[in-house]
Amino acid sequence: MKPHARFTLAATTLDAPDAHELAQFYRGLLGWPVRKEEPGWVEIGPPDGGAGLSFQTEPLFTRPRWPSAPSEQQMMMHLDIEVNDLSSAVDQAVALGASVAAFQPQADVRVLYDPAGHPLCLFAGSSCAGQ
Repeated sequence: MKPHARFTLAATTLDAPDAHELAQFYRGLLGWPVRKEEPGWVEIGPPDGGAGLSFQTEPLFTRPRWPSAPSEQQMMMHLDIEVNDLSSAVDQAVALGASVAAFQPQADVRVLYDPAGHPLCLFAGSSCAGQ
């Protein structure tokens, strides 16, 4: 009998017009070091190990639209990031280059767009946009 394969999530990869620029934003936001960097590709991850984020330059990148709208590139995924102080975290993310979405579906979650336009949710405590 063939052994079962083991699967481990290593990273989530985000396409962007400039991988290095988007990686710099998330490095500032999460405080993670670079694991690997080459032309058009950057990997960052938590210093204690575990799954990280990768960024890939995609010359034909189209910014996702959220909330979704017909005939436009819809959001395919988003990142949920827990913070200890929602207001301060939003201010810090905006200072790094994020923008706050006009539509906010929950009072205790803030939806932002990273510099490439990917939606991300900041939440404090047990609140989560994905729940």
